[in-house]
Order: sequence, then C-alpha cells, then structure tokens
Amino acid sequence: MFQPNSWTQRAVFFACITLFGGSLQSSPLTAEELRIEAAHKAMPSLSSALQDQQTTSIRAWQQAKEFASLQQQVRLSGDQLWQAAKHQISVGSLDDRALYWTRLSLTRYLRQQTLGFPLTDRQRLALIESLEHSSRGRLDLAYNKATEKKILITGFDPFLLDTNIRQSNPSGVLALYLDGAIIEHDGVRAEINSMTFPVRYADFDAGEVESALAPYYALNNVHMVITISMGRTEFDLEHFPGRRRSASAPDNLNILAGGSETQPVIPRLGEAALQGPEFVQFSLPYAAMQQATGKYPINDRHQVTTLDGTFDAHSLDQLRWATAVRGSGGGYLSNEISYRSIRLRNKLGSTIPTGHLHTPRMPEFDKAMLDAVLAQVESMLRLSLPEI
Repeated sequence: MFQPNSWTQRAVFFACITLFGGSLQSSPLTAEELRIEAAHKAMPSLSSALQDQQTTSIRAWQQAKEFASLQQQVRLSGDQLWQAAKHQISVGSLDDRALYWTRLSLTRYLRQQTLGFPLTDRQRLALIESLEHSSRGRLDLAYNKATEKKILITGFDPFLLDTNIRQSNPSGVLALYLDGAIIEHDGVRAEINSMTFPVRYADFDAGEVESALAPYYALNNVHMVITISMGRTEFDLEHFPGRRRSASAPDNLNILAGGSETQPVIPRLGEAALQGPEFVQFSLPYAAMQQATGKYPINDRHQVTTLDGTFDAHSLDQLRWATAVRGSGGGYLSNEISYRSIRLRNKLGSTIPTGHLHTPRMPEFDKAMLDAVLAQVESMLRLSLPEI
C-alpha cells in the first residue's frame, strides 16, 4: 500500500480517497514513530522524563467535544511540551531527546487513537501539524525584553537513529538552552529566541524553513539569524552553502535525498525546483566569533565540492559557473537550511547577518561535552554583539 511521507503527499492522497469514495481505517505510523518502543527500551528514563506533560495533554484532548477546541488544546499542549523541555534543560539535564521522543509519542496517539468524537484523516493530520509547530518553539518567539539586539537561532532533532537510537543533537540542546536568554558584551545586551526543525526532506520541500524565517527577513526586525546543526570534530562556520543535495544518509523518515556525488539534485520549494544560485555566502561576524575561547577550534570553513572537484573557495565569483555537489556545510539538511535561509534573506532584501554553525559531533549523549559546547557558543554570540 502507498504510504505518503510529506504533508503535501498526504493531503493529495486523502483528497483522492474522498473523491473516489474510499476511506482509511487507520493512519500508518511513520518511520520515526515506529522507533518509539526501541527508544524506550534503550533509554528507559526518557519515557518518564516528560510523562506528566504527556499524560496531561492526552487527558485534555479526550475532554474536547469538537474539532476547533481540540486543535486549540493540541496547540497549547505543544507549547507546554516545549516549555517543559526548556525547564528540564535549565535545571541541568541538557538532554534534547525527551522532547523528541515525547513529541513522537503524542503524534502517534493523534494518528491512531480514538478521541471523544470522530476525526477524519485530514483532521488528524492538521492536529499533528499543530503539535509539530507549537512543540518546536514557534509559539514562543516574542521578543519582549528591553535589549538593544535580537538574535534568532535554530536547531535540529536527533538524527541517524537507526544507526544509534541513543543519539542526541547539540543544536537541539542549544535551542532549548538559549531560548529566551539575555546575553551581554561591552554594554550591549541581546535577547535570544530559538526554534527547532525536523530532519525530514519533505518538510524542507514543503517550505518549512521559508515559512518560519520569512517574517523576520521581510521586516528586517532581528539583528542576526544563526542556523545550527551537529557536524564534524570542531566548530565550523559555513562560508559557502550549496544549493544541491548529495548526501547518502537518509532523513528521519528513512527517505534518501535522491542525489549523489556525481548527480546532485536540486531540492524543491512546493511544486517547483528551488530557484537560486548554486552557492550563496554567509554574512556572520565570523572573525569576532572565532575569538571565543574553549575546548574546540572555530573554523571559517570555505571548502566546497563541485562537479569539477573539492577546493577552498575564496569568492562567489569563483563559484559562479560551478554546479554544487556539497556546500561548505555538506550535502545534507544542515547545508540546506543554511542555503535556504541565506537565499531567502537575499531575495527579500534583508540586511540581517545570517549563516550556519556546525557544532562538534557528539556520540550518544555526553553532558561534559555539551557543557563545553554551550559555553563556547554562548561566548561566540556575546562576541558578535558589537558587530551586528
């Protein structure tokens, strides 16, 4: 049986079923949701970390009498889950995995369980989208502190979970840890807000990055945007993100990019290919950020791969006629979020400094490593303040 993987595919699928008189008895679980039991077995403590929030959410959903009130409650539950995860981080857990796995447990419930009144498949998908949206910090992005500067950062879910079900992601920890934080340097204060993104090609193709960031670029109303993900052995500031996908690794739905080193593919934006140059250039105050001392070197990474080979690029002019295989950020979604954000910034005529930071790779969960990473990233952000 065909199992659609993106929101757009699902909507088309369900519309066709309605038009031709069919019906679905239950919604199939996604590859992410199918890993839940393995995760709980491998990490028993995670199943209880946000259990109270999960129980409270389901109880509230069961009391709803009609769809509008249920959707409002699901949206509220997502925000409460985000707040609960932030609280855990603030008291020292530094673990992003409970948020990821609890969110999946709740989407699985919405996908398959009976609530207080009948739900169509389309309504279930709308509820899941509401939960996804609100549990990633998207309802918690108000800048309401009296500061001179505003910074927006983004993180990612854990990924490559079939390789290591215990995997954490420092970028997700950073998003939770720094959301709402106030930092200061040389008398300049900044408020940080954050959100996270899924590791799913379909969400990127559907315009998730663009819809989240467009309001800031259109209004030019923050002072820096930094997308963050887990990368190599050191910190890398990615100078020249590339347009195409070439990674062999699957996303969290076990979907492949479809590209390779010899045939990189162009992502989509809605129904069309993503339009833009093969490479873009970041605008972060990288020289100041590189002064942040700590355990790890901070690199201004220029290395790219084109169909002609791998080299350190020195300008966009040098890359003008090249076909991107890997940007300085690679050929996976971390490079792509950087490309999409910079492309959008440029298209909307924004002057907001924008770019991508790769953190050192962390095997499983390592609190000592996270302490070092968090401290050094916070220092990078502080040192950037006079430059933005």
